[in-house]
Amino acid sequence: MRKIDLFFAEYCKSHKNKTNKIIHWICVPLIFWAILGFVSLIPSPHMCSPYFGCVSIVSVIAILLITVFYLRLSLLISFIMLLIMILMEKSVYTVNIHFWKNSWIIYLSIFAITWVLRFLGHKIEGKKPSFIKDLQFLLMGPIWLLTFIFKKTGIRY
Repeated sequence: MRKIDLFFAEYCKSHKNKTNKIIHWICVPLIFWAILGFVSLIPSPHMCSPYFGCVSIVSVIAILLITVFYLRLSLLISFIMLLIMILMEKSVYTVNIHFWKNSWIIYLSIFAITWVLRFLGHKIEGKKPSFIKDLQFLLMGPIWLLTFIFKKTGIRY
């Protein structure tokens, strides 16, 4: 069995309840986005593009490290997640430009609310979150959701 399938088999054990799954569909992408937002606020030089905007070097490094983690599991998933992270980073840049003094409040609010909801989902599920067993599962949530889309469209990952 491939390593990614082993991760998903373990992850699925605590994500069977319909309500918990719905909460994860909403909260996991928002948490991921909020973390990218926090990372973008770390003072560092920026790279700018007329079509994309600016992105901090720290954000680029974080995105590359996450992509390498996903690359170890699946080439297709790593490519799709890289595209998703680039789009998320574009929206983070927009938030940072429009709310530059208070963007951290937006990221913190979304992060806190969505984590509370995720723990509520696991309370409903009756199982502890997978990341308590292994921190790698913090990066499994986004690709676990992505694989549902792949399965619905018949794409093999």
